[in-house]
Amino acid sequence: MKRLVAVLLLLAVAGAVDGDERSDGYCKHTSGSTPRPHSVTITEFGAVGDGVTLNTVAFQNAVFYVRSFADKGVLIILSTMLELICGTGNNGAIDGQGSVWWEWFRSHTLNYSRPHLLELVSSSDIVVSNLIFLNPPAWSIHPVYSSNVTIQNIIIHASSDSPYTDGIVPDSCSNFHIEDCSISVGHDAIVLKSGWDNYGISFGKPSSNIQINNVQLQTSLGSALAFGSEMSGGISDVRVAHLYVRNSHTGINFKTTRGRGGYIKDIVISDVEMENVHEAIRFTGYCGAHPDHHYDPDVLPVIKRVTVKDVVGSNISVAGVFSGIDHDPFTAICLANISLPITTDLSDPWTCSNVAGFSDSVFPQPCLDLSLNSSLFCFSLETFRAIAEI
Repeated sequence: MKRLVAVLLLLAVAGAVDGDERSDGYCKHTSGSTPRPHSVTITEFGAVGDGVTLNTVAFQNAVFYVRSFADKGVLIILSTMLELICGTGNNGAIDGQGSVWWEWFRSHTLNYSRPHLLELVSSSDIVVSNLIFLNPPAWSIHPVYSSNVTIQNIIIHASSDSPYTDGIVPDSCSNFHIEDCSISVGHDAIVLKSGWDNYGISFGKPSSNIQINNVQLQTSLGSALAFGSEMSGGISDVRVAHLYVRNSHTGINFKTTRGRGGYIKDIVISDVEMENVHEAIRFTGYCGAHPDHHYDPDVLPVIKRVTVKDVVGSNISVAGVFSGIDHDPFTAICLANISLPITTDLSDPWTCSNVAGFSDSVFPQPCLDLSLNSSLFCFSLETFRAIAEI
């Protein structure tokens, strides 16, 4: 196994949070960030990026140095990597000391956007495993423009009232694996993204070939598993299996809005258990603001070929909300073998508009809109790969 070869950038006042600070619990954003005044690289402390040298002492000395800026927060960024990195911690913990950041955020006294605990930028061949991430100021793990990444046996925890603390956020990433993780945060536990409005469209780097397996998720204000709303570069070829959701606001959430462009397509989610979840499934085309006024409201996103199957729930308040965009419906949305007993007195546990799909063996009976298509319209990842190999 090769040793750590990348240069680690320590930002004493951490990097931007994609200009994305939500303030209404779901879909509002504000843009903008301020450059950070303090930074060091471990090469300044004697590190050698030759793939052989053990850089532990250099890393420790760099950390000791930036501790003098501890009141402003610290972020570790792994810069461009072309060789195999394996960060394993034997269940060691990284504590982001997020409570002070949460209070600053709530009181609107932050001069900078909040940091993430771990950010992987333009990196490849990464393994992060056997670590505990606690109290992130904002997001815990944010890989962006990265490929061949595995995150396994990770525990992430933030208090249930921590504002917009996301867990794992793959952003314009490919060949990405998340498995055997337990995540409990204030906002989205796992959320896939790929760029924001015209910036994501022009950069054109999708999130694709993502596998998520055997994860336990909990979130009081957000979604256990989410897609978007920043998805302008596209999200496709995603398979999720063995998803366990407890004590959460929303189980599975697909979110976008006018002006995003991009697509979310070719998704299969299966073998899901939900317990004490307010809203099991949500698709919405009315979520998210814009970073500036340069977006084109006529550039519409596409959500199609999404299959959710083999879902069992208990103590569910709302089965599903499906709200496509006028003149831009979500299509080929397929539900199969789903049981979501509702504990509320809603006259209709499903709400649908501007959506078309297929359903089979779904309880309670879903909207008529989800019975308009044949099963032939439904996306199956196995079928997709078989066709691709022909």
